[in-house]
Amino acid sequence: MKPMNVGLLGIGTVGGGTWTVLSRNAEEITRRAGRPIRITAVADRNTELAAKVTGGAARITADAFELVRDPEIDIVVELIGGYTIAKDLVLAAIENGKHVVTANKALLAVHGKEIFAAAQAKGVTVAFEAAVAGGIPIIKALREGLSANRIEWIAGIINGTTNFILSEMRDKGLPFADVLKQAQALGYAEADPTFDIEGVDAAHKITLMSAMAFGIPVQFDKAYIEGITKLEATDIKYAEQLGYRIKLLGIARRRDAGIELRVHPTLIPTKRLIANVEGAMNAVLVQADAVGATLYYGKGAGAEPTASAVIADLVDVTRLATASVEHRVPALAFQADQLVDLPILPIEEVQTAYYLRMRVEDKTGVLADITRILADGAISIDAMLQKEPGEGESQTDIILLTHVAIEGQVNAAITRIEDLATVVGKVTKIRLEELN
Repeated sequence: MKPMNVGLLGIGTVGGGTWTVLSRNAEEITRRAGRPIRITAVADRNTELAAKVTGGAARITADAFELVRDPEIDIVVELIGGYTIAKDLVLAAIENGKHVVTANKALLAVHGKEIFAAAQAKGVTVAFEAAVAGGIPIIKALREGLSANRIEWIAGIINGTTNFILSEMRDKGLPFADVLKQAQALGYAEADPTFDIEGVDAAHKITLMSAMAFGIPVQFDKAYIEGITKLEATDIKYAEQLGYRIKLLGIARRRDAGIELRVHPTLIPTKRLIANVEGAMNAVLVQADAVGATLYYGKGAGAEPTASAVIADLVDVTRLATASVEHRVPALAFQADQLVDLPILPIEEVQTAYYLRMRVEDKTGVLADITRILADGAISIDAMLQKEPGEGESQTDIILLTHVAIEGQVNAAITRIEDLATVVGKVTKIRLEELN
């Protein structure tokens, strides 16, 4: 059969990996896809690098728009990143009747509604396995493998940078700032790590997964996002003593009133497999009604792991290219006219358990005052850790773990606790998920 001609936008780390894997495994990929898949054109501002990587085996251009208009190109692979030029190129590719494969989670999380609608109107596919969790085939699992199930919740470690930092903080007892510098030196963190450490990258990914899990529109603007920059090594240590580990989780959960969509540091019991995902690795835990819990683990970034996902999409698009639109697997798992507009719940309505740490004066009645305030807010205590004051000290830490409570009620209780004369400074609050 006629080869599928691919135009590659960007030949940096992932683009280079895609070229390498596609070339190395060409015979195997052809056998799977039913026809050859070949990159015939590459657009990159660094034309010298593109020529070096491809060895003259593809046409090189610095004009990405010229590539997406090329009538000989069947599939455009967008690996540029960002919200602006990438959006224009993807929409131009769709307008020109090209299928699109992208690793750009930020683009789809922010502009997904417009892009998926445009693709539907033109009868082309937008595939994005590489946009979430690198080489882990979680998109395929949500879109197809779990299609018999009513998905109840997803919880994922979906940013390798933050997972590396939290692992190092726990293992070495170092403060966040020191470990961030180490992560940058090792190449695990960008020079500007804001999107990673503030939770934005993870929020892009959990937004896409929530749309696929629950059949709702992509709604990144309604996600609650909290990063790891304010975490202290003290809390990581106390969590360990209580049998928990702190991870940055992306969580999407179905509730009667709507959908919880949130990213934040979370205590997880150490006995859970996902709590033991270390370093820069990723993992996604999905709870569904028929199959129960399924865990997907692997490398969430890197040239060849991400290229693996890009090429898997190329194979899928190639297999389905001749199928009519109504016979293709929907990009967001549900048929486009079957999406439901469930509300994304504000963080004040989220229901979860909590870790609370407060610095208090070592005086009689302090704990009684605190527990009375919590009881007034219908917040019950699951476990407690009270440290003895150091020699010559008059203050100590009290750590409480609560049962599941409503966030707004917990926040109101914290405000009252902080007003107590015996409580020093602010109360530290970290959400807790049992994931069972």
